Amino acid sequence: MYNKENLDTIFFENNDLSKSDVEKIVSDSLSGAEDGELYMQSSENESFAFDDGKLKIANSNKDIGFGLRSLSGEVVGYAHASEISKKALERAGKTVKEVITKENKEIDVSPQKTNRNYYEANNPIPSLDFDKKIKILQNINEYARSINNKVEQVSINLASSWEAIRILRSDGEMLDDIRPLVRLGVNIAVTDNGKMETGSYGSGGRHNYDILLSEENWKYHVDEALKQALIMLEAKPAPAGEMTVVLGPGWPGILLHEAIGHGLEGDFNRKKTSVFSHLMGEKVATNGVTVVDDGTLHSKRGSLSIDDEGTPTEKTILIDNGKLVGYMHDRLNARLMGTKSTGNGRRQSYAHQPMPRMRNTIMVSGDKDPKEILESTKSGIYAKSFAGGQVDITNGKFVFSASEAYKIEDGKITSPVKGATLIGSGFEVLKKVTMIGNNMELDPGIGTCGKNGQGVPVGVGQPTLKIDGLTVGGTETN
Repeated sequence: MYNKENLDTIFFENNDLSKSDVEKIVSDSLSGAEDGELYMQSSENESFAFDDGKLKIANSNKDIGFGLRSLSGEVVGYAHASEISKKALERAGKTVKEVITKENKEIDVSPQKTNRNYYEANNPIPSLDFDKKIKILQNINEYARSINNKVEQVSINLASSWEAIRILRSDGEMLDDIRPLVRLGVNIAVTDNGKMETGSYGSGGRHNYDILLSEENWKYHVDEALKQALIMLEAKPAPAGEMTVVLGPGWPGILLHEAIGHGLEGDFNRKKTSVFSHLMGEKVATNGVTVVDDGTLHSKRGSLSIDDEGTPTEKTILIDNGKLVGYMHDRLNARLMGTKSTGNGRRQSYAHQPMPRMRNTIMVSGDKDPKEILESTKSGIYAKSFAGGQVDITNGKFVFSASEAYKIEDGKITSPVKGATLIGSGFEVLKKVTMIGNNMELDPGIGTCGKNGQGVPVGVGQPTLKIDGLTVGGTETN
């Protein structure tokens, strides 16, 4: 486990700085500002790409740097450097010092530290040596090609990162975190009579390689990717029109994340650019719909012990039984809106400013058996997985492509379909949810969320959902 002593080594051993130097520079730089912090980060990253039976990419890098931020009203002063030295920090201090408040206001102090850790602090990168990693990638490739003669191509991606974080706040509080992250993805292309289809499966989280690269786990990845590809070989063009859509549990929660979650981030609501901006306390969904953003789930991809401003993470209720009750806040937007941070201040790295971002965004379970939901659906589409989509947070309108979907006929899942696109408004979809399953699942740990050019790891989850009257774009011809 990490401790302050070895973080001192990471950040101060090879430069001309001491902790007392840093504390003085930060104190002087942020004096008179309403808020701010020094964010120091040391990271190690590696990635592998194994394609066509060969290792195509093997990257490894280390990075260290800091970002210094000063806040006064809505004005932000930010400076960063890819080294931690006295000279660089003093230069950054002069830059942010230019942003000062007109009035000396009391700093909005973050909640007290909880000392809770939601992941082990071990570095995943040295936990398995290079040769063993390559051997496992070879084994995955050989296994995939051995189990079905239709397999044409196998692509495998493996990545891990380890980040040491130290945050010195403007009020003098120092907070530390060490964050592991791993991910494995398998993509398989199959051919049959000149027709090619692909399938994919991935997983990951804030843990070591041991779980990720166990034989049982990577074989499951191959089996799932192959199954999806073979199913798509038999798929027919999807029907089009307004119809009932049943969303499967787990990864389909990405629709919730994109079409609803972004609209509940504090900055969009403070600026009145979200469709939810004027609806706090109002009914925005059918009864039974409860949505939370939870950073406290152990080892999950979107979990954090503290956010990137030093605020302890929490479980934030956004929609409670259909009523809008909360937004996701960083410190800046919380202060300007007269509330507290929810621990959602996140940044891609020291070179980026924090902003309100999701962690693990989840619709909680209802009381319906998934079998009952299907049996109640005479006809429609069952969407099991999504490939991606787009959303406009100003009106909640979205377009999502299903990577694995099926027809529902007389209450049963029947033939697979391809080319199904779900079109609608997240704001309206919430009101069209008619049945909520009792089988909430989290995604396997593959999500990365983009916002304003920054990417951060996130998680999603939901139970089986029945949505009436959703528009499906398809290519089926009569």
